[in-house]
Amino acid sequence: MLSKGCELDQMRYGCRIYNAQCSCGYGCKSEYRYDNNDDCKLALKGRRSDICSRSKPCLNEGSCSQISSEPGFKCRCEGTGFYGTYCETPCPRSDNTLFRGQFPYECVVI
Repeated sequence: MLSKGCELDQMRYGCRIYNAQCSCGYGCKSEYRYDNNDDCKLALKGRRSDICSRSKPCLNEGSCSQISSEPGFKCRCEGTGFYGTYCETPCPRSDNTLFRGQFPYECVVI
C-alpha cells in the first residue's frame, strides 16, 4: 500500500496500524512507524496504545491510521462524502455557487 501526502525524503518502508490490523508498505515515516510486521503486531497487542481502536475518532465511515505525530491518528475521508480532521464536515456540492475556498480533495469524485 502506498501512502500519499509527504515528501520523497520522508518516505520509508515500514508497517502501520490501519483499521485495527498491521499493514506494511511504503509510506510517510510518521505513518509507517514500525520497522517490521513483528514490531507492528507487538504494538497491536497493546491496543490501549492504539488510539484508533481505543477512541474510534473517525466519523462517517472514515478510516483511521495511527501516526506518530499529534494527535496520534489520521482519518482518511475519501469516498465518505465528508472531510475534516474527523471526517465531520459534509462535502460541498460541486454546483454550490456560494461555496468559497478550495474544494476539499476528499470530496473529489472521479
